Amino acid sequence: MAEHRGRLIIIGGREDQRGGARILSRVVELAGGGRGAIGIIPTASEADAQALRRYQDVFTRLGAENVRGIDLTDRRGADSPGAVSALDDLTAVFFTGGDQLRITSAIGGTAFHHRLLERHRDGLVVAGTSAGASMMTETMIVGGDAEEAPTLNTVHLAQGMGFWPDAVVDQHFSQRGRIGRLLAALAQNPEVLGVGIDENTAIEVDFHEKSFSVVGERTVMVLDGREITETNASESRPGEALAVAGVRLHVLPDGYRFDWVARRPERLKDPAAAGERGVRLS
Repeated sequence: MAEHRGRLIIIGGREDQRGGARILSRVVELAGGGRGAIGIIPTASEADAQALRRYQDVFTRLGAENVRGIDLTDRRGADSPGAVSALDDLTAVFFTGGDQLRITSAIGGTAFHHRLLERHRDGLVVAGTSAGASMMTETMIVGGDAEEAPTLNTVHLAQGMGFWPDAVVDQHFSQRGRIGRLLAALAQNPEVLGVGIDENTAIEVDFHEKSFSVVGERTVMVLDGREITETNASESRPGEALAVAGVRLHVLPDGYRFDWVARRPERLKDPAAAGERGVRLS
Protein backbone atom coordinates (compact mmCIF):
# COMPACT_ATOMS: atom_id res chain seq x y z
CA MET A 1 0.00 0.00 0.00
CA ALA A 2 1.35 3.42 -0.92
CA GLU A 3 2.10 5.65 2.05
CA HIS A 4 -0.39 8.43 2.69
CA ARG A 5 1.53 11.69 2.91
CA GLY A 6 -1.14 14.33 3.41
CA ARG A 7 -1.86 15.49 6.95
CA LEU A 8 -5.17 14.64 8.60
CA ILE A 9 -6.86 17.07 10.99
CA ILE A 10 -9.43 15.02 12.91
CA ILE A 11 -11.70 17.12 15.14
CA GLY A 12 -13.92 15.83 17.94
CA GLY A 13 -16.74 18.25 17.11
CA ARG A 14 -17.97 21.62 18.39
CA GLU A 15 -14.67 23.29 17.56
CA ASP A 16 -14.30 27.01 18.23
CA GLN A 17 -15.43 28.94 15.16
CA ARG A 18 -15.88 32.46 16.53
CA GLY A 19 -12.88 33.16 18.76
CA GLY A 20 -9.29 32.35 17.91
CA ALA A 21 -10.51 29.22 16.12
CA ARG A 22 -7.14 27.62 16.70
CA ILE A 23 -7.96 24.25 15.17
CA LEU A 24 -9.55 25.64 12.02
CA SER A 25 -6.71 28.15 11.74
CA ARG A 26 -4.35 25.19 11.59
CA VAL A 27 -6.37 23.77 8.68
CA VAL A 28 -5.94 27.07 6.84
CA GLU A 29 -2.23 27.13 7.64
CA LEU A 30 -1.64 23.58 6.36
CA ALA A 31 -3.68 24.39 3.25
CA GLY A 32 -1.27 27.19 2.38
CA GLY A 33 -3.00 30.19 3.94
CA GLY A 34 -4.20 32.73 1.42
CA ARG A 35 -2.45 30.85 -1.39
CA GLY A 36 -4.32 27.62 -0.72
CA ALA A 37 -7.68 26.31 -1.90
CA ILE A 38 -10.07 24.59 0.51
CA GLY A 39 -12.98 22.45 -0.64
CA ILE A 40 -15.81 22.01 1.86
CA ILE A 41 -17.79 18.76 1.64
CA PRO A 42 -21.06 19.13 3.63
CA THR A 43 -22.46 15.72 2.62
CA ALA A 44 -22.84 14.54 6.23
CA SER A 45 -25.20 17.38 7.16
CA GLU A 46 -28.95 17.40 6.56
CA ALA A 47 -28.68 21.20 6.31
CA ASP A 48 -25.77 20.98 3.90
CA ALA A 49 -26.19 24.47 2.41
CA GLN A 50 -26.17 26.04 5.88
CA ALA A 51 -23.11 24.03 6.93
CA LEU A 52 -21.32 25.04 3.74
CA ARG A 53 -22.00 28.75 4.27
CA ARG A 54 -20.89 28.61 7.89
CA TYR A 55 -17.51 27.06 7.13
CA GLN A 56 -16.98 29.23 4.07
CA ASP A 57 -17.42 32.27 6.32
CA VAL A 58 -15.11 30.89 9.03
CA PHE A 59 -12.28 29.87 6.71
CA THR A 60 -12.51 33.16 4.82
CA ARG A 61 -12.31 35.09 8.09
CA LEU A 62 -9.23 33.06 9.01
CA GLY A 63 -7.44 34.12 5.86
CA ALA A 64 -8.31 31.54 3.22
CA GLU A 65 -9.11 33.34 -0.03
CA ASN A 66 -10.23 30.37 -2.13
CA VAL A 67 -12.95 28.42 -0.30
CA ARG A 68 -15.64 26.57 -2.21
CA GLY A 69 -18.18 23.85 -1.73
CA ILE A 70 -18.21 20.40 -3.30
CA ASP A 71 -21.85 19.36 -3.50
CA LEU A 72 -22.06 15.56 -3.32
CA THR A 73 -25.46 14.21 -2.33
CA ASP A 74 -25.56 10.92 -4.23
CA ARG A 75 -23.30 8.37 -5.86
CA ARG A 76 -24.12 9.47 -9.38
CA GLY A 77 -22.79 12.93 -8.61
CA ALA A 78 -19.72 11.51 -6.86
CA ASP A 79 -18.93 9.43 -9.96
CA SER A 80 -19.21 12.40 -12.32
CA PRO A 81 -16.15 13.88 -14.08
CA GLY A 82 -17.00 17.29 -12.64
CA ALA A 83 -16.81 16.00 -9.07
CA VAL A 84 -13.48 14.31 -9.70
CA SER A 85 -11.95 17.35 -11.38
CA ALA A 86 -13.07 19.58 -8.48
CA LEU A 87 -10.20 18.08 -6.49
CA ASP A 88 -7.48 18.97 -8.97
CA ASP A 89 -6.37 22.35 -7.62
CA LEU A 90 -7.30 21.95 -3.96
CA THR A 91 -4.75 21.98 -1.16
CA ALA A 92 -7.22 20.83 1.53
CA VAL A 93 -10.69 19.37 1.90
CA PHE A 94 -12.92 19.71 4.95
CA PHE A 95 -15.78 17.34 5.87
CA THR A 96 -18.50 18.86 8.07
CA GLY A 97 -20.39 17.10 10.85
CA GLY A 98 -23.70 15.27 10.62
CA ASP A 99 -24.07 11.56 9.90
CA GLN A 100 -20.97 9.67 8.77
CA LEU A 101 -23.09 7.12 6.90
CA ARG A 102 -24.23 9.94 4.63
CA ILE A 103 -20.60 10.36 3.62
CA THR A 104 -19.77 6.73 3.01
CA SER A 105 -23.07 5.85 1.33
CA ALA A 106 -22.84 8.79 -1.08
CA ILE A 107 -19.08 8.86 -1.68
CA GLY A 108 -17.46 5.59 -0.59
CA GLY A 109 -16.03 3.60 -3.48
CA THR A 110 -16.89 6.22 -6.11
CA ALA A 111 -14.56 7.87 -8.60
CA PHE A 112 -14.45 10.92 -6.32
CA HIS A 113 -13.38 8.76 -3.36
CA HIS A 114 -10.60 7.06 -5.33
CA ARG A 115 -9.32 10.40 -6.61
CA LEU A 116 -9.47 11.85 -3.10
CA LEU A 117 -7.33 9.00 -1.78
CA GLU A 118 -4.84 9.61 -4.60
CA ARG A 119 -4.67 13.33 -3.86
CA HIS A 120 -4.20 12.57 -0.17
CA ARG A 121 -1.27 10.30 -0.98
CA ASP A 122 0.15 13.18 -3.00
CA GLY A 123 -0.06 15.56 -0.02
CA LEU A 124 -3.63 16.90 0.09
CA VAL A 125 -4.70 17.89 3.61
CA VAL A 126 -7.91 16.15 4.71
CA ALA A 127 -9.79 17.58 7.69
CA GLY A 128 -13.12 16.73 9.27
CA THR A 129 -15.20 17.36 12.37
CA SER A 130 -17.62 15.06 14.25
CA ALA A 131 -19.02 12.75 11.52
CA GLY A 132 -16.19 14.04 9.35
CA ALA A 133 -13.82 12.66 12.00
CA SER A 134 -15.36 9.20 12.36
CA MET A 135 -15.23 8.49 8.63
CA MET A 136 -11.44 9.00 8.44
CA THR A 137 -10.54 5.40 9.27
CA GLU A 138 -10.93 2.13 7.40
CA THR A 139 -13.35 0.80 10.02
CA MET A 140 -15.60 3.49 11.47
CA ILE A 141 -18.02 3.74 14.36
CA VAL A 142 -21.50 4.63 13.19
CA GLY A 143 -23.47 4.32 16.42
CA GLY A 144 -24.02 2.44 19.66
CA ASP A 145 -25.16 2.70 23.25
CA ALA A 146 -22.61 5.20 24.48
CA GLU A 147 -23.33 5.00 28.22
CA GLU A 148 -23.80 1.25 28.47
CA ALA A 149 -21.21 -1.28 29.64
CA PRO A 150 -19.37 -2.77 26.62
CA THR A 151 -21.28 -5.49 24.76
CA LEU A 152 -21.26 -6.57 21.12
CA ASN A 153 -24.18 -4.24 20.42
CA THR A 154 -22.61 -1.34 22.33
CA VAL A 155 -21.03 -0.32 19.04
CA HIS A 156 -22.03 -0.51 15.38
CA LEU A 157 -19.21 -0.56 12.84
CA ALA A 158 -19.08 0.02 9.10
CA GLN A 159 -16.58 0.63 6.33
CA GLY A 160 -15.01 4.10 6.54
CA MET A 161 -13.19 6.19 3.95
CA GLY A 162 -9.78 4.65 4.66
CA PHE A 163 -7.50 7.67 5.09
CA TRP A 164 -6.07 6.13 8.29
CA PRO A 165 -6.23 2.33 7.99
CA ASP A 166 -4.80 1.34 11.39
CA ALA A 167 -7.11 3.24 13.74
CA VAL A 168 -10.73 3.70 14.75
CA VAL A 169 -11.91 7.15 15.86
CA ASP A 170 -14.80 8.29 18.03
CA GLN A 171 -15.78 11.93 18.62
CA HIS A 172 -17.66 14.05 21.21
CA PHE A 173 -15.87 11.51 23.37
CA SER A 174 -15.91 12.55 27.03
CA GLN A 175 -18.96 14.73 26.57
CA ARG A 176 -21.08 11.74 25.47
CA GLY A 177 -19.43 9.02 27.56
CA ARG A 178 -18.26 6.94 24.62
CA ILE A 179 -15.43 4.92 26.15
CA GLY A 180 -17.61 1.81 26.31
CA ARG A 181 -18.28 1.73 22.60
CA LEU A 182 -14.64 2.42 21.75
CA LEU A 183 -13.63 -0.50 23.99
CA ALA A 184 -16.20 -2.68 22.23
CA ALA A 185 -14.77 -1.68 18.86
CA LEU A 186 -11.27 -2.50 20.09
CA ALA A 187 -12.36 -5.90 21.43
CA GLN A 188 -13.46 -6.82 17.91
CA ASN A 189 -10.41 -5.21 16.24
CA PRO A 190 -7.51 -5.37 18.74
CA GLU A 191 -4.83 -4.53 16.16
CA VAL A 192 -6.19 -1.04 15.47
CA LEU A 193 -5.58 1.96 17.68
CA GLY A 194 -8.67 3.38 19.39
CA VAL A 195 -8.73 7.20 19.47
CA GLY A 196 -11.45 9.12 21.31
CA ILE A 197 -11.43 12.88 20.70
CA ASP A 198 -13.18 15.44 22.90
CA GLU A 199 -15.06 18.46 21.63
CA ASN A 200 -13.01 21.51 20.58
CA THR A 201 -10.02 19.18 20.42
CA ALA A 202 -8.26 17.64 17.43
CA ILE A 203 -5.39 15.45 16.39
CA GLU A 204 -3.02 16.25 13.55
CA VAL A 205 -1.93 12.97 11.94
CA ASP A 206 1.52 12.93 10.33
CA PHE A 207 2.11 9.77 8.27
CA HIS A 208 5.75 10.62 7.63
CA GLU A 209 6.48 10.68 11.37
CA LYS A 210 3.96 7.88 12.10
CA SER A 211 2.52 9.98 14.90
CA PHE A 212 -0.24 12.40 15.78
CA SER A 213 -0.23 15.50 17.96
CA VAL A 214 -3.06 16.87 20.11
CA VAL A 215 -4.34 20.41 19.85
CA GLY A 216 -7.31 22.03 21.55
CA GLU A 217 -9.16 22.64 24.77
CA ARG A 218 -9.63 19.15 26.17
CA THR A 219 -8.15 15.68 25.74
CA VAL A 220 -7.71 12.71 23.45
CA MET A 221 -8.02 9.20 24.85
CA VAL A 222 -5.87 6.55 23.20
CA LEU A 223 -6.78 2.88 23.68
CA ASP A 224 -4.03 0.46 22.65
CA GLY A 225 -5.23 -3.12 22.27
CA ARG A 226 -1.99 -4.59 20.98
CA GLU A 227 -1.37 -6.34 24.33
CA ILE A 228 -4.92 -7.56 24.91
CA THR A 229 -4.61 -10.84 26.79
CA GLU A 230 -8.25 -11.88 26.96
CA THR A 231 -11.51 -11.07 25.21
CA ASN A 232 -14.73 -13.01 24.77
CA ALA A 233 -15.82 -11.04 21.70
CA SER A 234 -15.90 -14.07 19.41
CA GLU A 235 -18.26 -16.12 21.59
CA SER A 236 -20.36 -13.53 23.41
CA ARG A 237 -23.97 -12.88 22.40
CA PRO A 238 -25.57 -9.46 21.81
CA GLY A 239 -26.28 -7.88 25.18
CA GLU A 240 -23.78 -10.06 27.03
CA ALA A 241 -20.98 -8.17 28.79
CA LEU A 242 -17.66 -8.13 26.96
CA ALA A 243 -14.40 -9.12 28.60
CA VAL A 244 -11.43 -7.01 27.50
CA ALA A 245 -8.19 -7.42 29.47
CA GLY A 246 -4.81 -5.82 28.84
CA VAL A 247 -5.89 -2.60 27.11
CA ARG A 248 -3.45 0.25 27.61
CA LEU A 249 -4.98 3.69 28.10
CA HIS A 250 -3.43 7.14 27.61
CA VAL A 251 -5.15 10.48 28.17
CA LEU A 252 -3.37 13.20 26.21
CA PRO A 253 -4.03 16.97 26.30
CA ASP A 254 -2.78 19.74 24.06
CA GLY A 255 0.99 19.62 23.67
CA TYR A 256 1.39 15.85 23.43
CA ARG A 257 2.10 13.58 20.52
CA PHE A 258 1.64 9.84 20.14
CA ASP A 259 3.96 7.55 18.15
CA TRP A 260 1.74 4.74 16.87
CA VAL A 261 4.66 2.51 15.86
CA ALA A 262 6.32 2.57 19.28
CA ARG A 263 2.88 3.03 20.90
CA ARG A 264 4.38 5.73 23.10
CA PRO A 265 3.19 9.24 24.07
CA GLU A 266 5.60 12.14 24.27
CA ARG A 267 5.23 15.55 25.89
CA LEU A 268 6.10 18.43 23.57
CA LYS A 269 5.44 21.41 25.82
CA ASP A 270 6.49 22.63 29.24
CA PRO A 271 5.17 20.30 32.00
CA ALA A 272 3.15 23.19 33.44
CA ALA A 273 1.22 23.47 30.18
CA ALA A 274 0.20 19.84 29.78
CA GLY A 275 0.08 16.52 31.59
CA GLU A 276 -0.25 12.94 30.42
CA ARG A 277 -1.69 10.07 32.38
CA GLY A 278 -1.28 6.44 31.34
CA VAL A 279 -2.73 3.37 33.08
CA ARG A 280 -3.31 -0.24 32.15
CA LEU A 281 -6.81 -1.73 32.27
CA SER A 282 -6.95 -5.39 33.19
